[in-house]
Amino acid sequence: MEYLRNQHQDISTLSGVGVAAKASYSELGITTYSDLLLLSPRSWEDRSQVRPLGSLGDGQVANTLVEVLSHSYFGLKSGKKRTLKIIVRDASQQGDGRLSLLCFGRNFLEKTIRIGKLYYLYGSVSLHRGELQCSQFELYPATEDGDFPKQFGKILPIYPLRGSLSQRLIRSNMQAILSQVAHFEDELSEDLKQRYDLLPTDQAIRIYHDPPSLEALEQARKTLAFTELFYLQLVARRHKGLEQRSQAPGASTPSRLELACIEALPFALTRDQLASLKEIRQDLDSELPMNRLLQGDVGSGKTLVAWISALHVLGKGGQVAFMAPTELLARQHAESGFQLLSKLGIRLAFLTGSVKNKERKLLLQAIAEGEVDIIIGTHALFSKEVVFHNLSYVIIDEQHRFGVEQRLALLEKARVPDLLLMTATPIPRTLSLTVFGNLNISTLHTMPQGRKSIITHLVNEQSRKRMYQAVGVEFLRGHQAYFVYPRIDDSGESDLRDVLSMYEFLKGEYPSVPSALIHSKLDEEEKVSILKNYQEGKLGYLVSTSVVEVGIDIPNATCMIIEHAERFGLSALHQLRGRVGRSHLQSYCFLVFGNELTEEAKQRLKVMKESTDGFYIAEQDLLIRGPGELTGTRQSGYLKLIFASLTEDLHLIELVRNEADRILASDPGLLSAEHQRIRSVLSTAPPFEEEHSEA
Repeated sequence: MEYLRNQHQDISTLSGVGVAAKASYSELGITTYSDLLLLSPRSWEDRSQVRPLGSLGDGQVANTLVEVLSHSYFGLKSGKKRTLKIIVRDASQQGDGRLSLLCFGRNFLEKTIRIGKLYYLYGSVSLHRGELQCSQFELYPATEDGDFPKQFGKILPIYPLRGSLSQRLIRSNMQAILSQVAHFEDELSEDLKQRYDLLPTDQAIRIYHDPPSLEALEQARKTLAFTELFYLQLVARRHKGLEQRSQAPGASTPSRLELACIEALPFALTRDQLASLKEIRQDLDSELPMNRLLQGDVGSGKTLVAWISALHVLGKGGQVAFMAPTELLARQHAESGFQLLSKLGIRLAFLTGSVKNKERKLLLQAIAEGEVDIIIGTHALFSKEVVFHNLSYVIIDEQHRFGVEQRLALLEKARVPDLLLMTATPIPRTLSLTVFGNLNISTLHTMPQGRKSIITHLVNEQSRKRMYQAVGVEFLRGHQAYFVYPRIDDSGESDLRDVLSMYEFLKGEYPSVPSALIHSKLDEEEKVSILKNYQEGKLGYLVSTSVVEVGIDIPNATCMIIEHAERFGLSALHQLRGRVGRSHLQSYCFLVFGNELTEEAKQRLKVMKESTDGFYIAEQDLLIRGPGELTGTRQSGYLKLIFASLTEDLHLIELVRNEADRILASDPGLLSAEHQRIRSVLSTAPPFEEEHSEA
């Protein structure tokens, strides 16, 4: 049966695909016919209607016949730096007007674009000092009778390019494949197509790559997006259904250890913390292993929830592994865990790569013999030498920093492990419905009482002196600050401020304030010593790279200064800002930016200025960066949405999720005759592999 995803012929069998083109296709991840069919255009150019010069304004697109009136040059009088300028007039029957074609780097067009001849023109125009100009354009000779050539009258797909690839070659190869396959099998039932006004798969893919109209293109895209999301949801929901826990008899109740810990706290837990603990406890008491994501903004109290939930497992005699992405963060978790739990008789151990020799051997023996209740560490917990006595519960902090393989390596050390993933990078709603569709999710929205919203300032070079003065006032109040830079040293790029040079500068700016440098090249023990001094108030400020992005909790720190903020992603900026504002003190974040900003950088800084809400920021990050980078799935290869958009197709995601649930509720094994088509797709050409459906 012919499906979109089982066309395994090698791309090199197509005309025009030699060694260079094959290598270029490979850079796009294309090696087979199916790969090419699933190459989505980055845009489409509508050349179906004449758009004459006389009707155009700034930023609009010309699509018309023109007559060449003259050639001239501007710039230097001679040499390579002078630029050809071609004046054309509209020659279509629908309009008039003139246009200057600026041929940057294309002076050779003087010989091929002849005065007095007619050409088909397509290009975006701009208005400059009253003159209509165009520097990015296509010109094709008109036909012998002076009419439009074949490029006109179509909506042309514009594909991403690499190496030697051209739009013409890709379009030609695409049409060759479509002509070779007589008919692609439908991937949706007649019922779904009728209810949601969708096209047959064969018709949809042909229209998508060669649309007769924009309306037809949208219906084709909707069909392919719906299909893609439907199978993603079906795989995720089916996987979740297989793991759906049957609840233990009666309501889950807190253990004696949990109640003792909660009662000893000097503050009340938030409503969201209590709700999340209840959800986790119910999962822990059920028959099947827990698979839950605990998400919450910076400072919302996720770690406390994790510690208390661990007590529920310890009360049953199990061991707990608590894993963090860096030794610095793991050490801080070990210290906070010890302060909270040691009074309850809980035995904690800290295991990282720096624990060596006899001390390591004794620690590993204690873990294997069950003399340790909670083991806290980094990826060292993955190593084969670590053998647990009864590992029952795995907690992974900053889960997006670990790969799927690393998580599985730890989980394999437990017979029936419960898994809690934690993230301070909140997951936008669209992603929680897709990437994390097979996870149960607990969310901490509520912040602890008494916290004030961090005031964020955008600082340009002209405002730098006022910023230093404002930070100096905070030092006089006895408060602390972080100065964060993107580089450790200059490395020959003098336009970037770096940690080493700015440390010397700041010592001159604040001569009476003790300070320290901290960055990734320092020895781990030295970093720990510096942070301890900072925590005890012996240092007024730290000059750092983004090594302080996660886990550093200093309530007295009120100022976060991030230099070259335009070079940081939204998630990193939000995490860094979250290092302050961790007490009742008013805190400030200064985002210092350079003179030249990209549009994306402007968007990021604007979002940070507007909001401190991590969930809003995550949604904006999704809009700006896209889902792959945001979730780390771009590297894992799981979330390769081709036709659907997580930012624009939320309504489709909800529809297909409901459809997947409806189908699985009545036929979880997809065994009925009406679901034969789904079975065929999943077995013959699945859009998403089931074993990859874990986030």
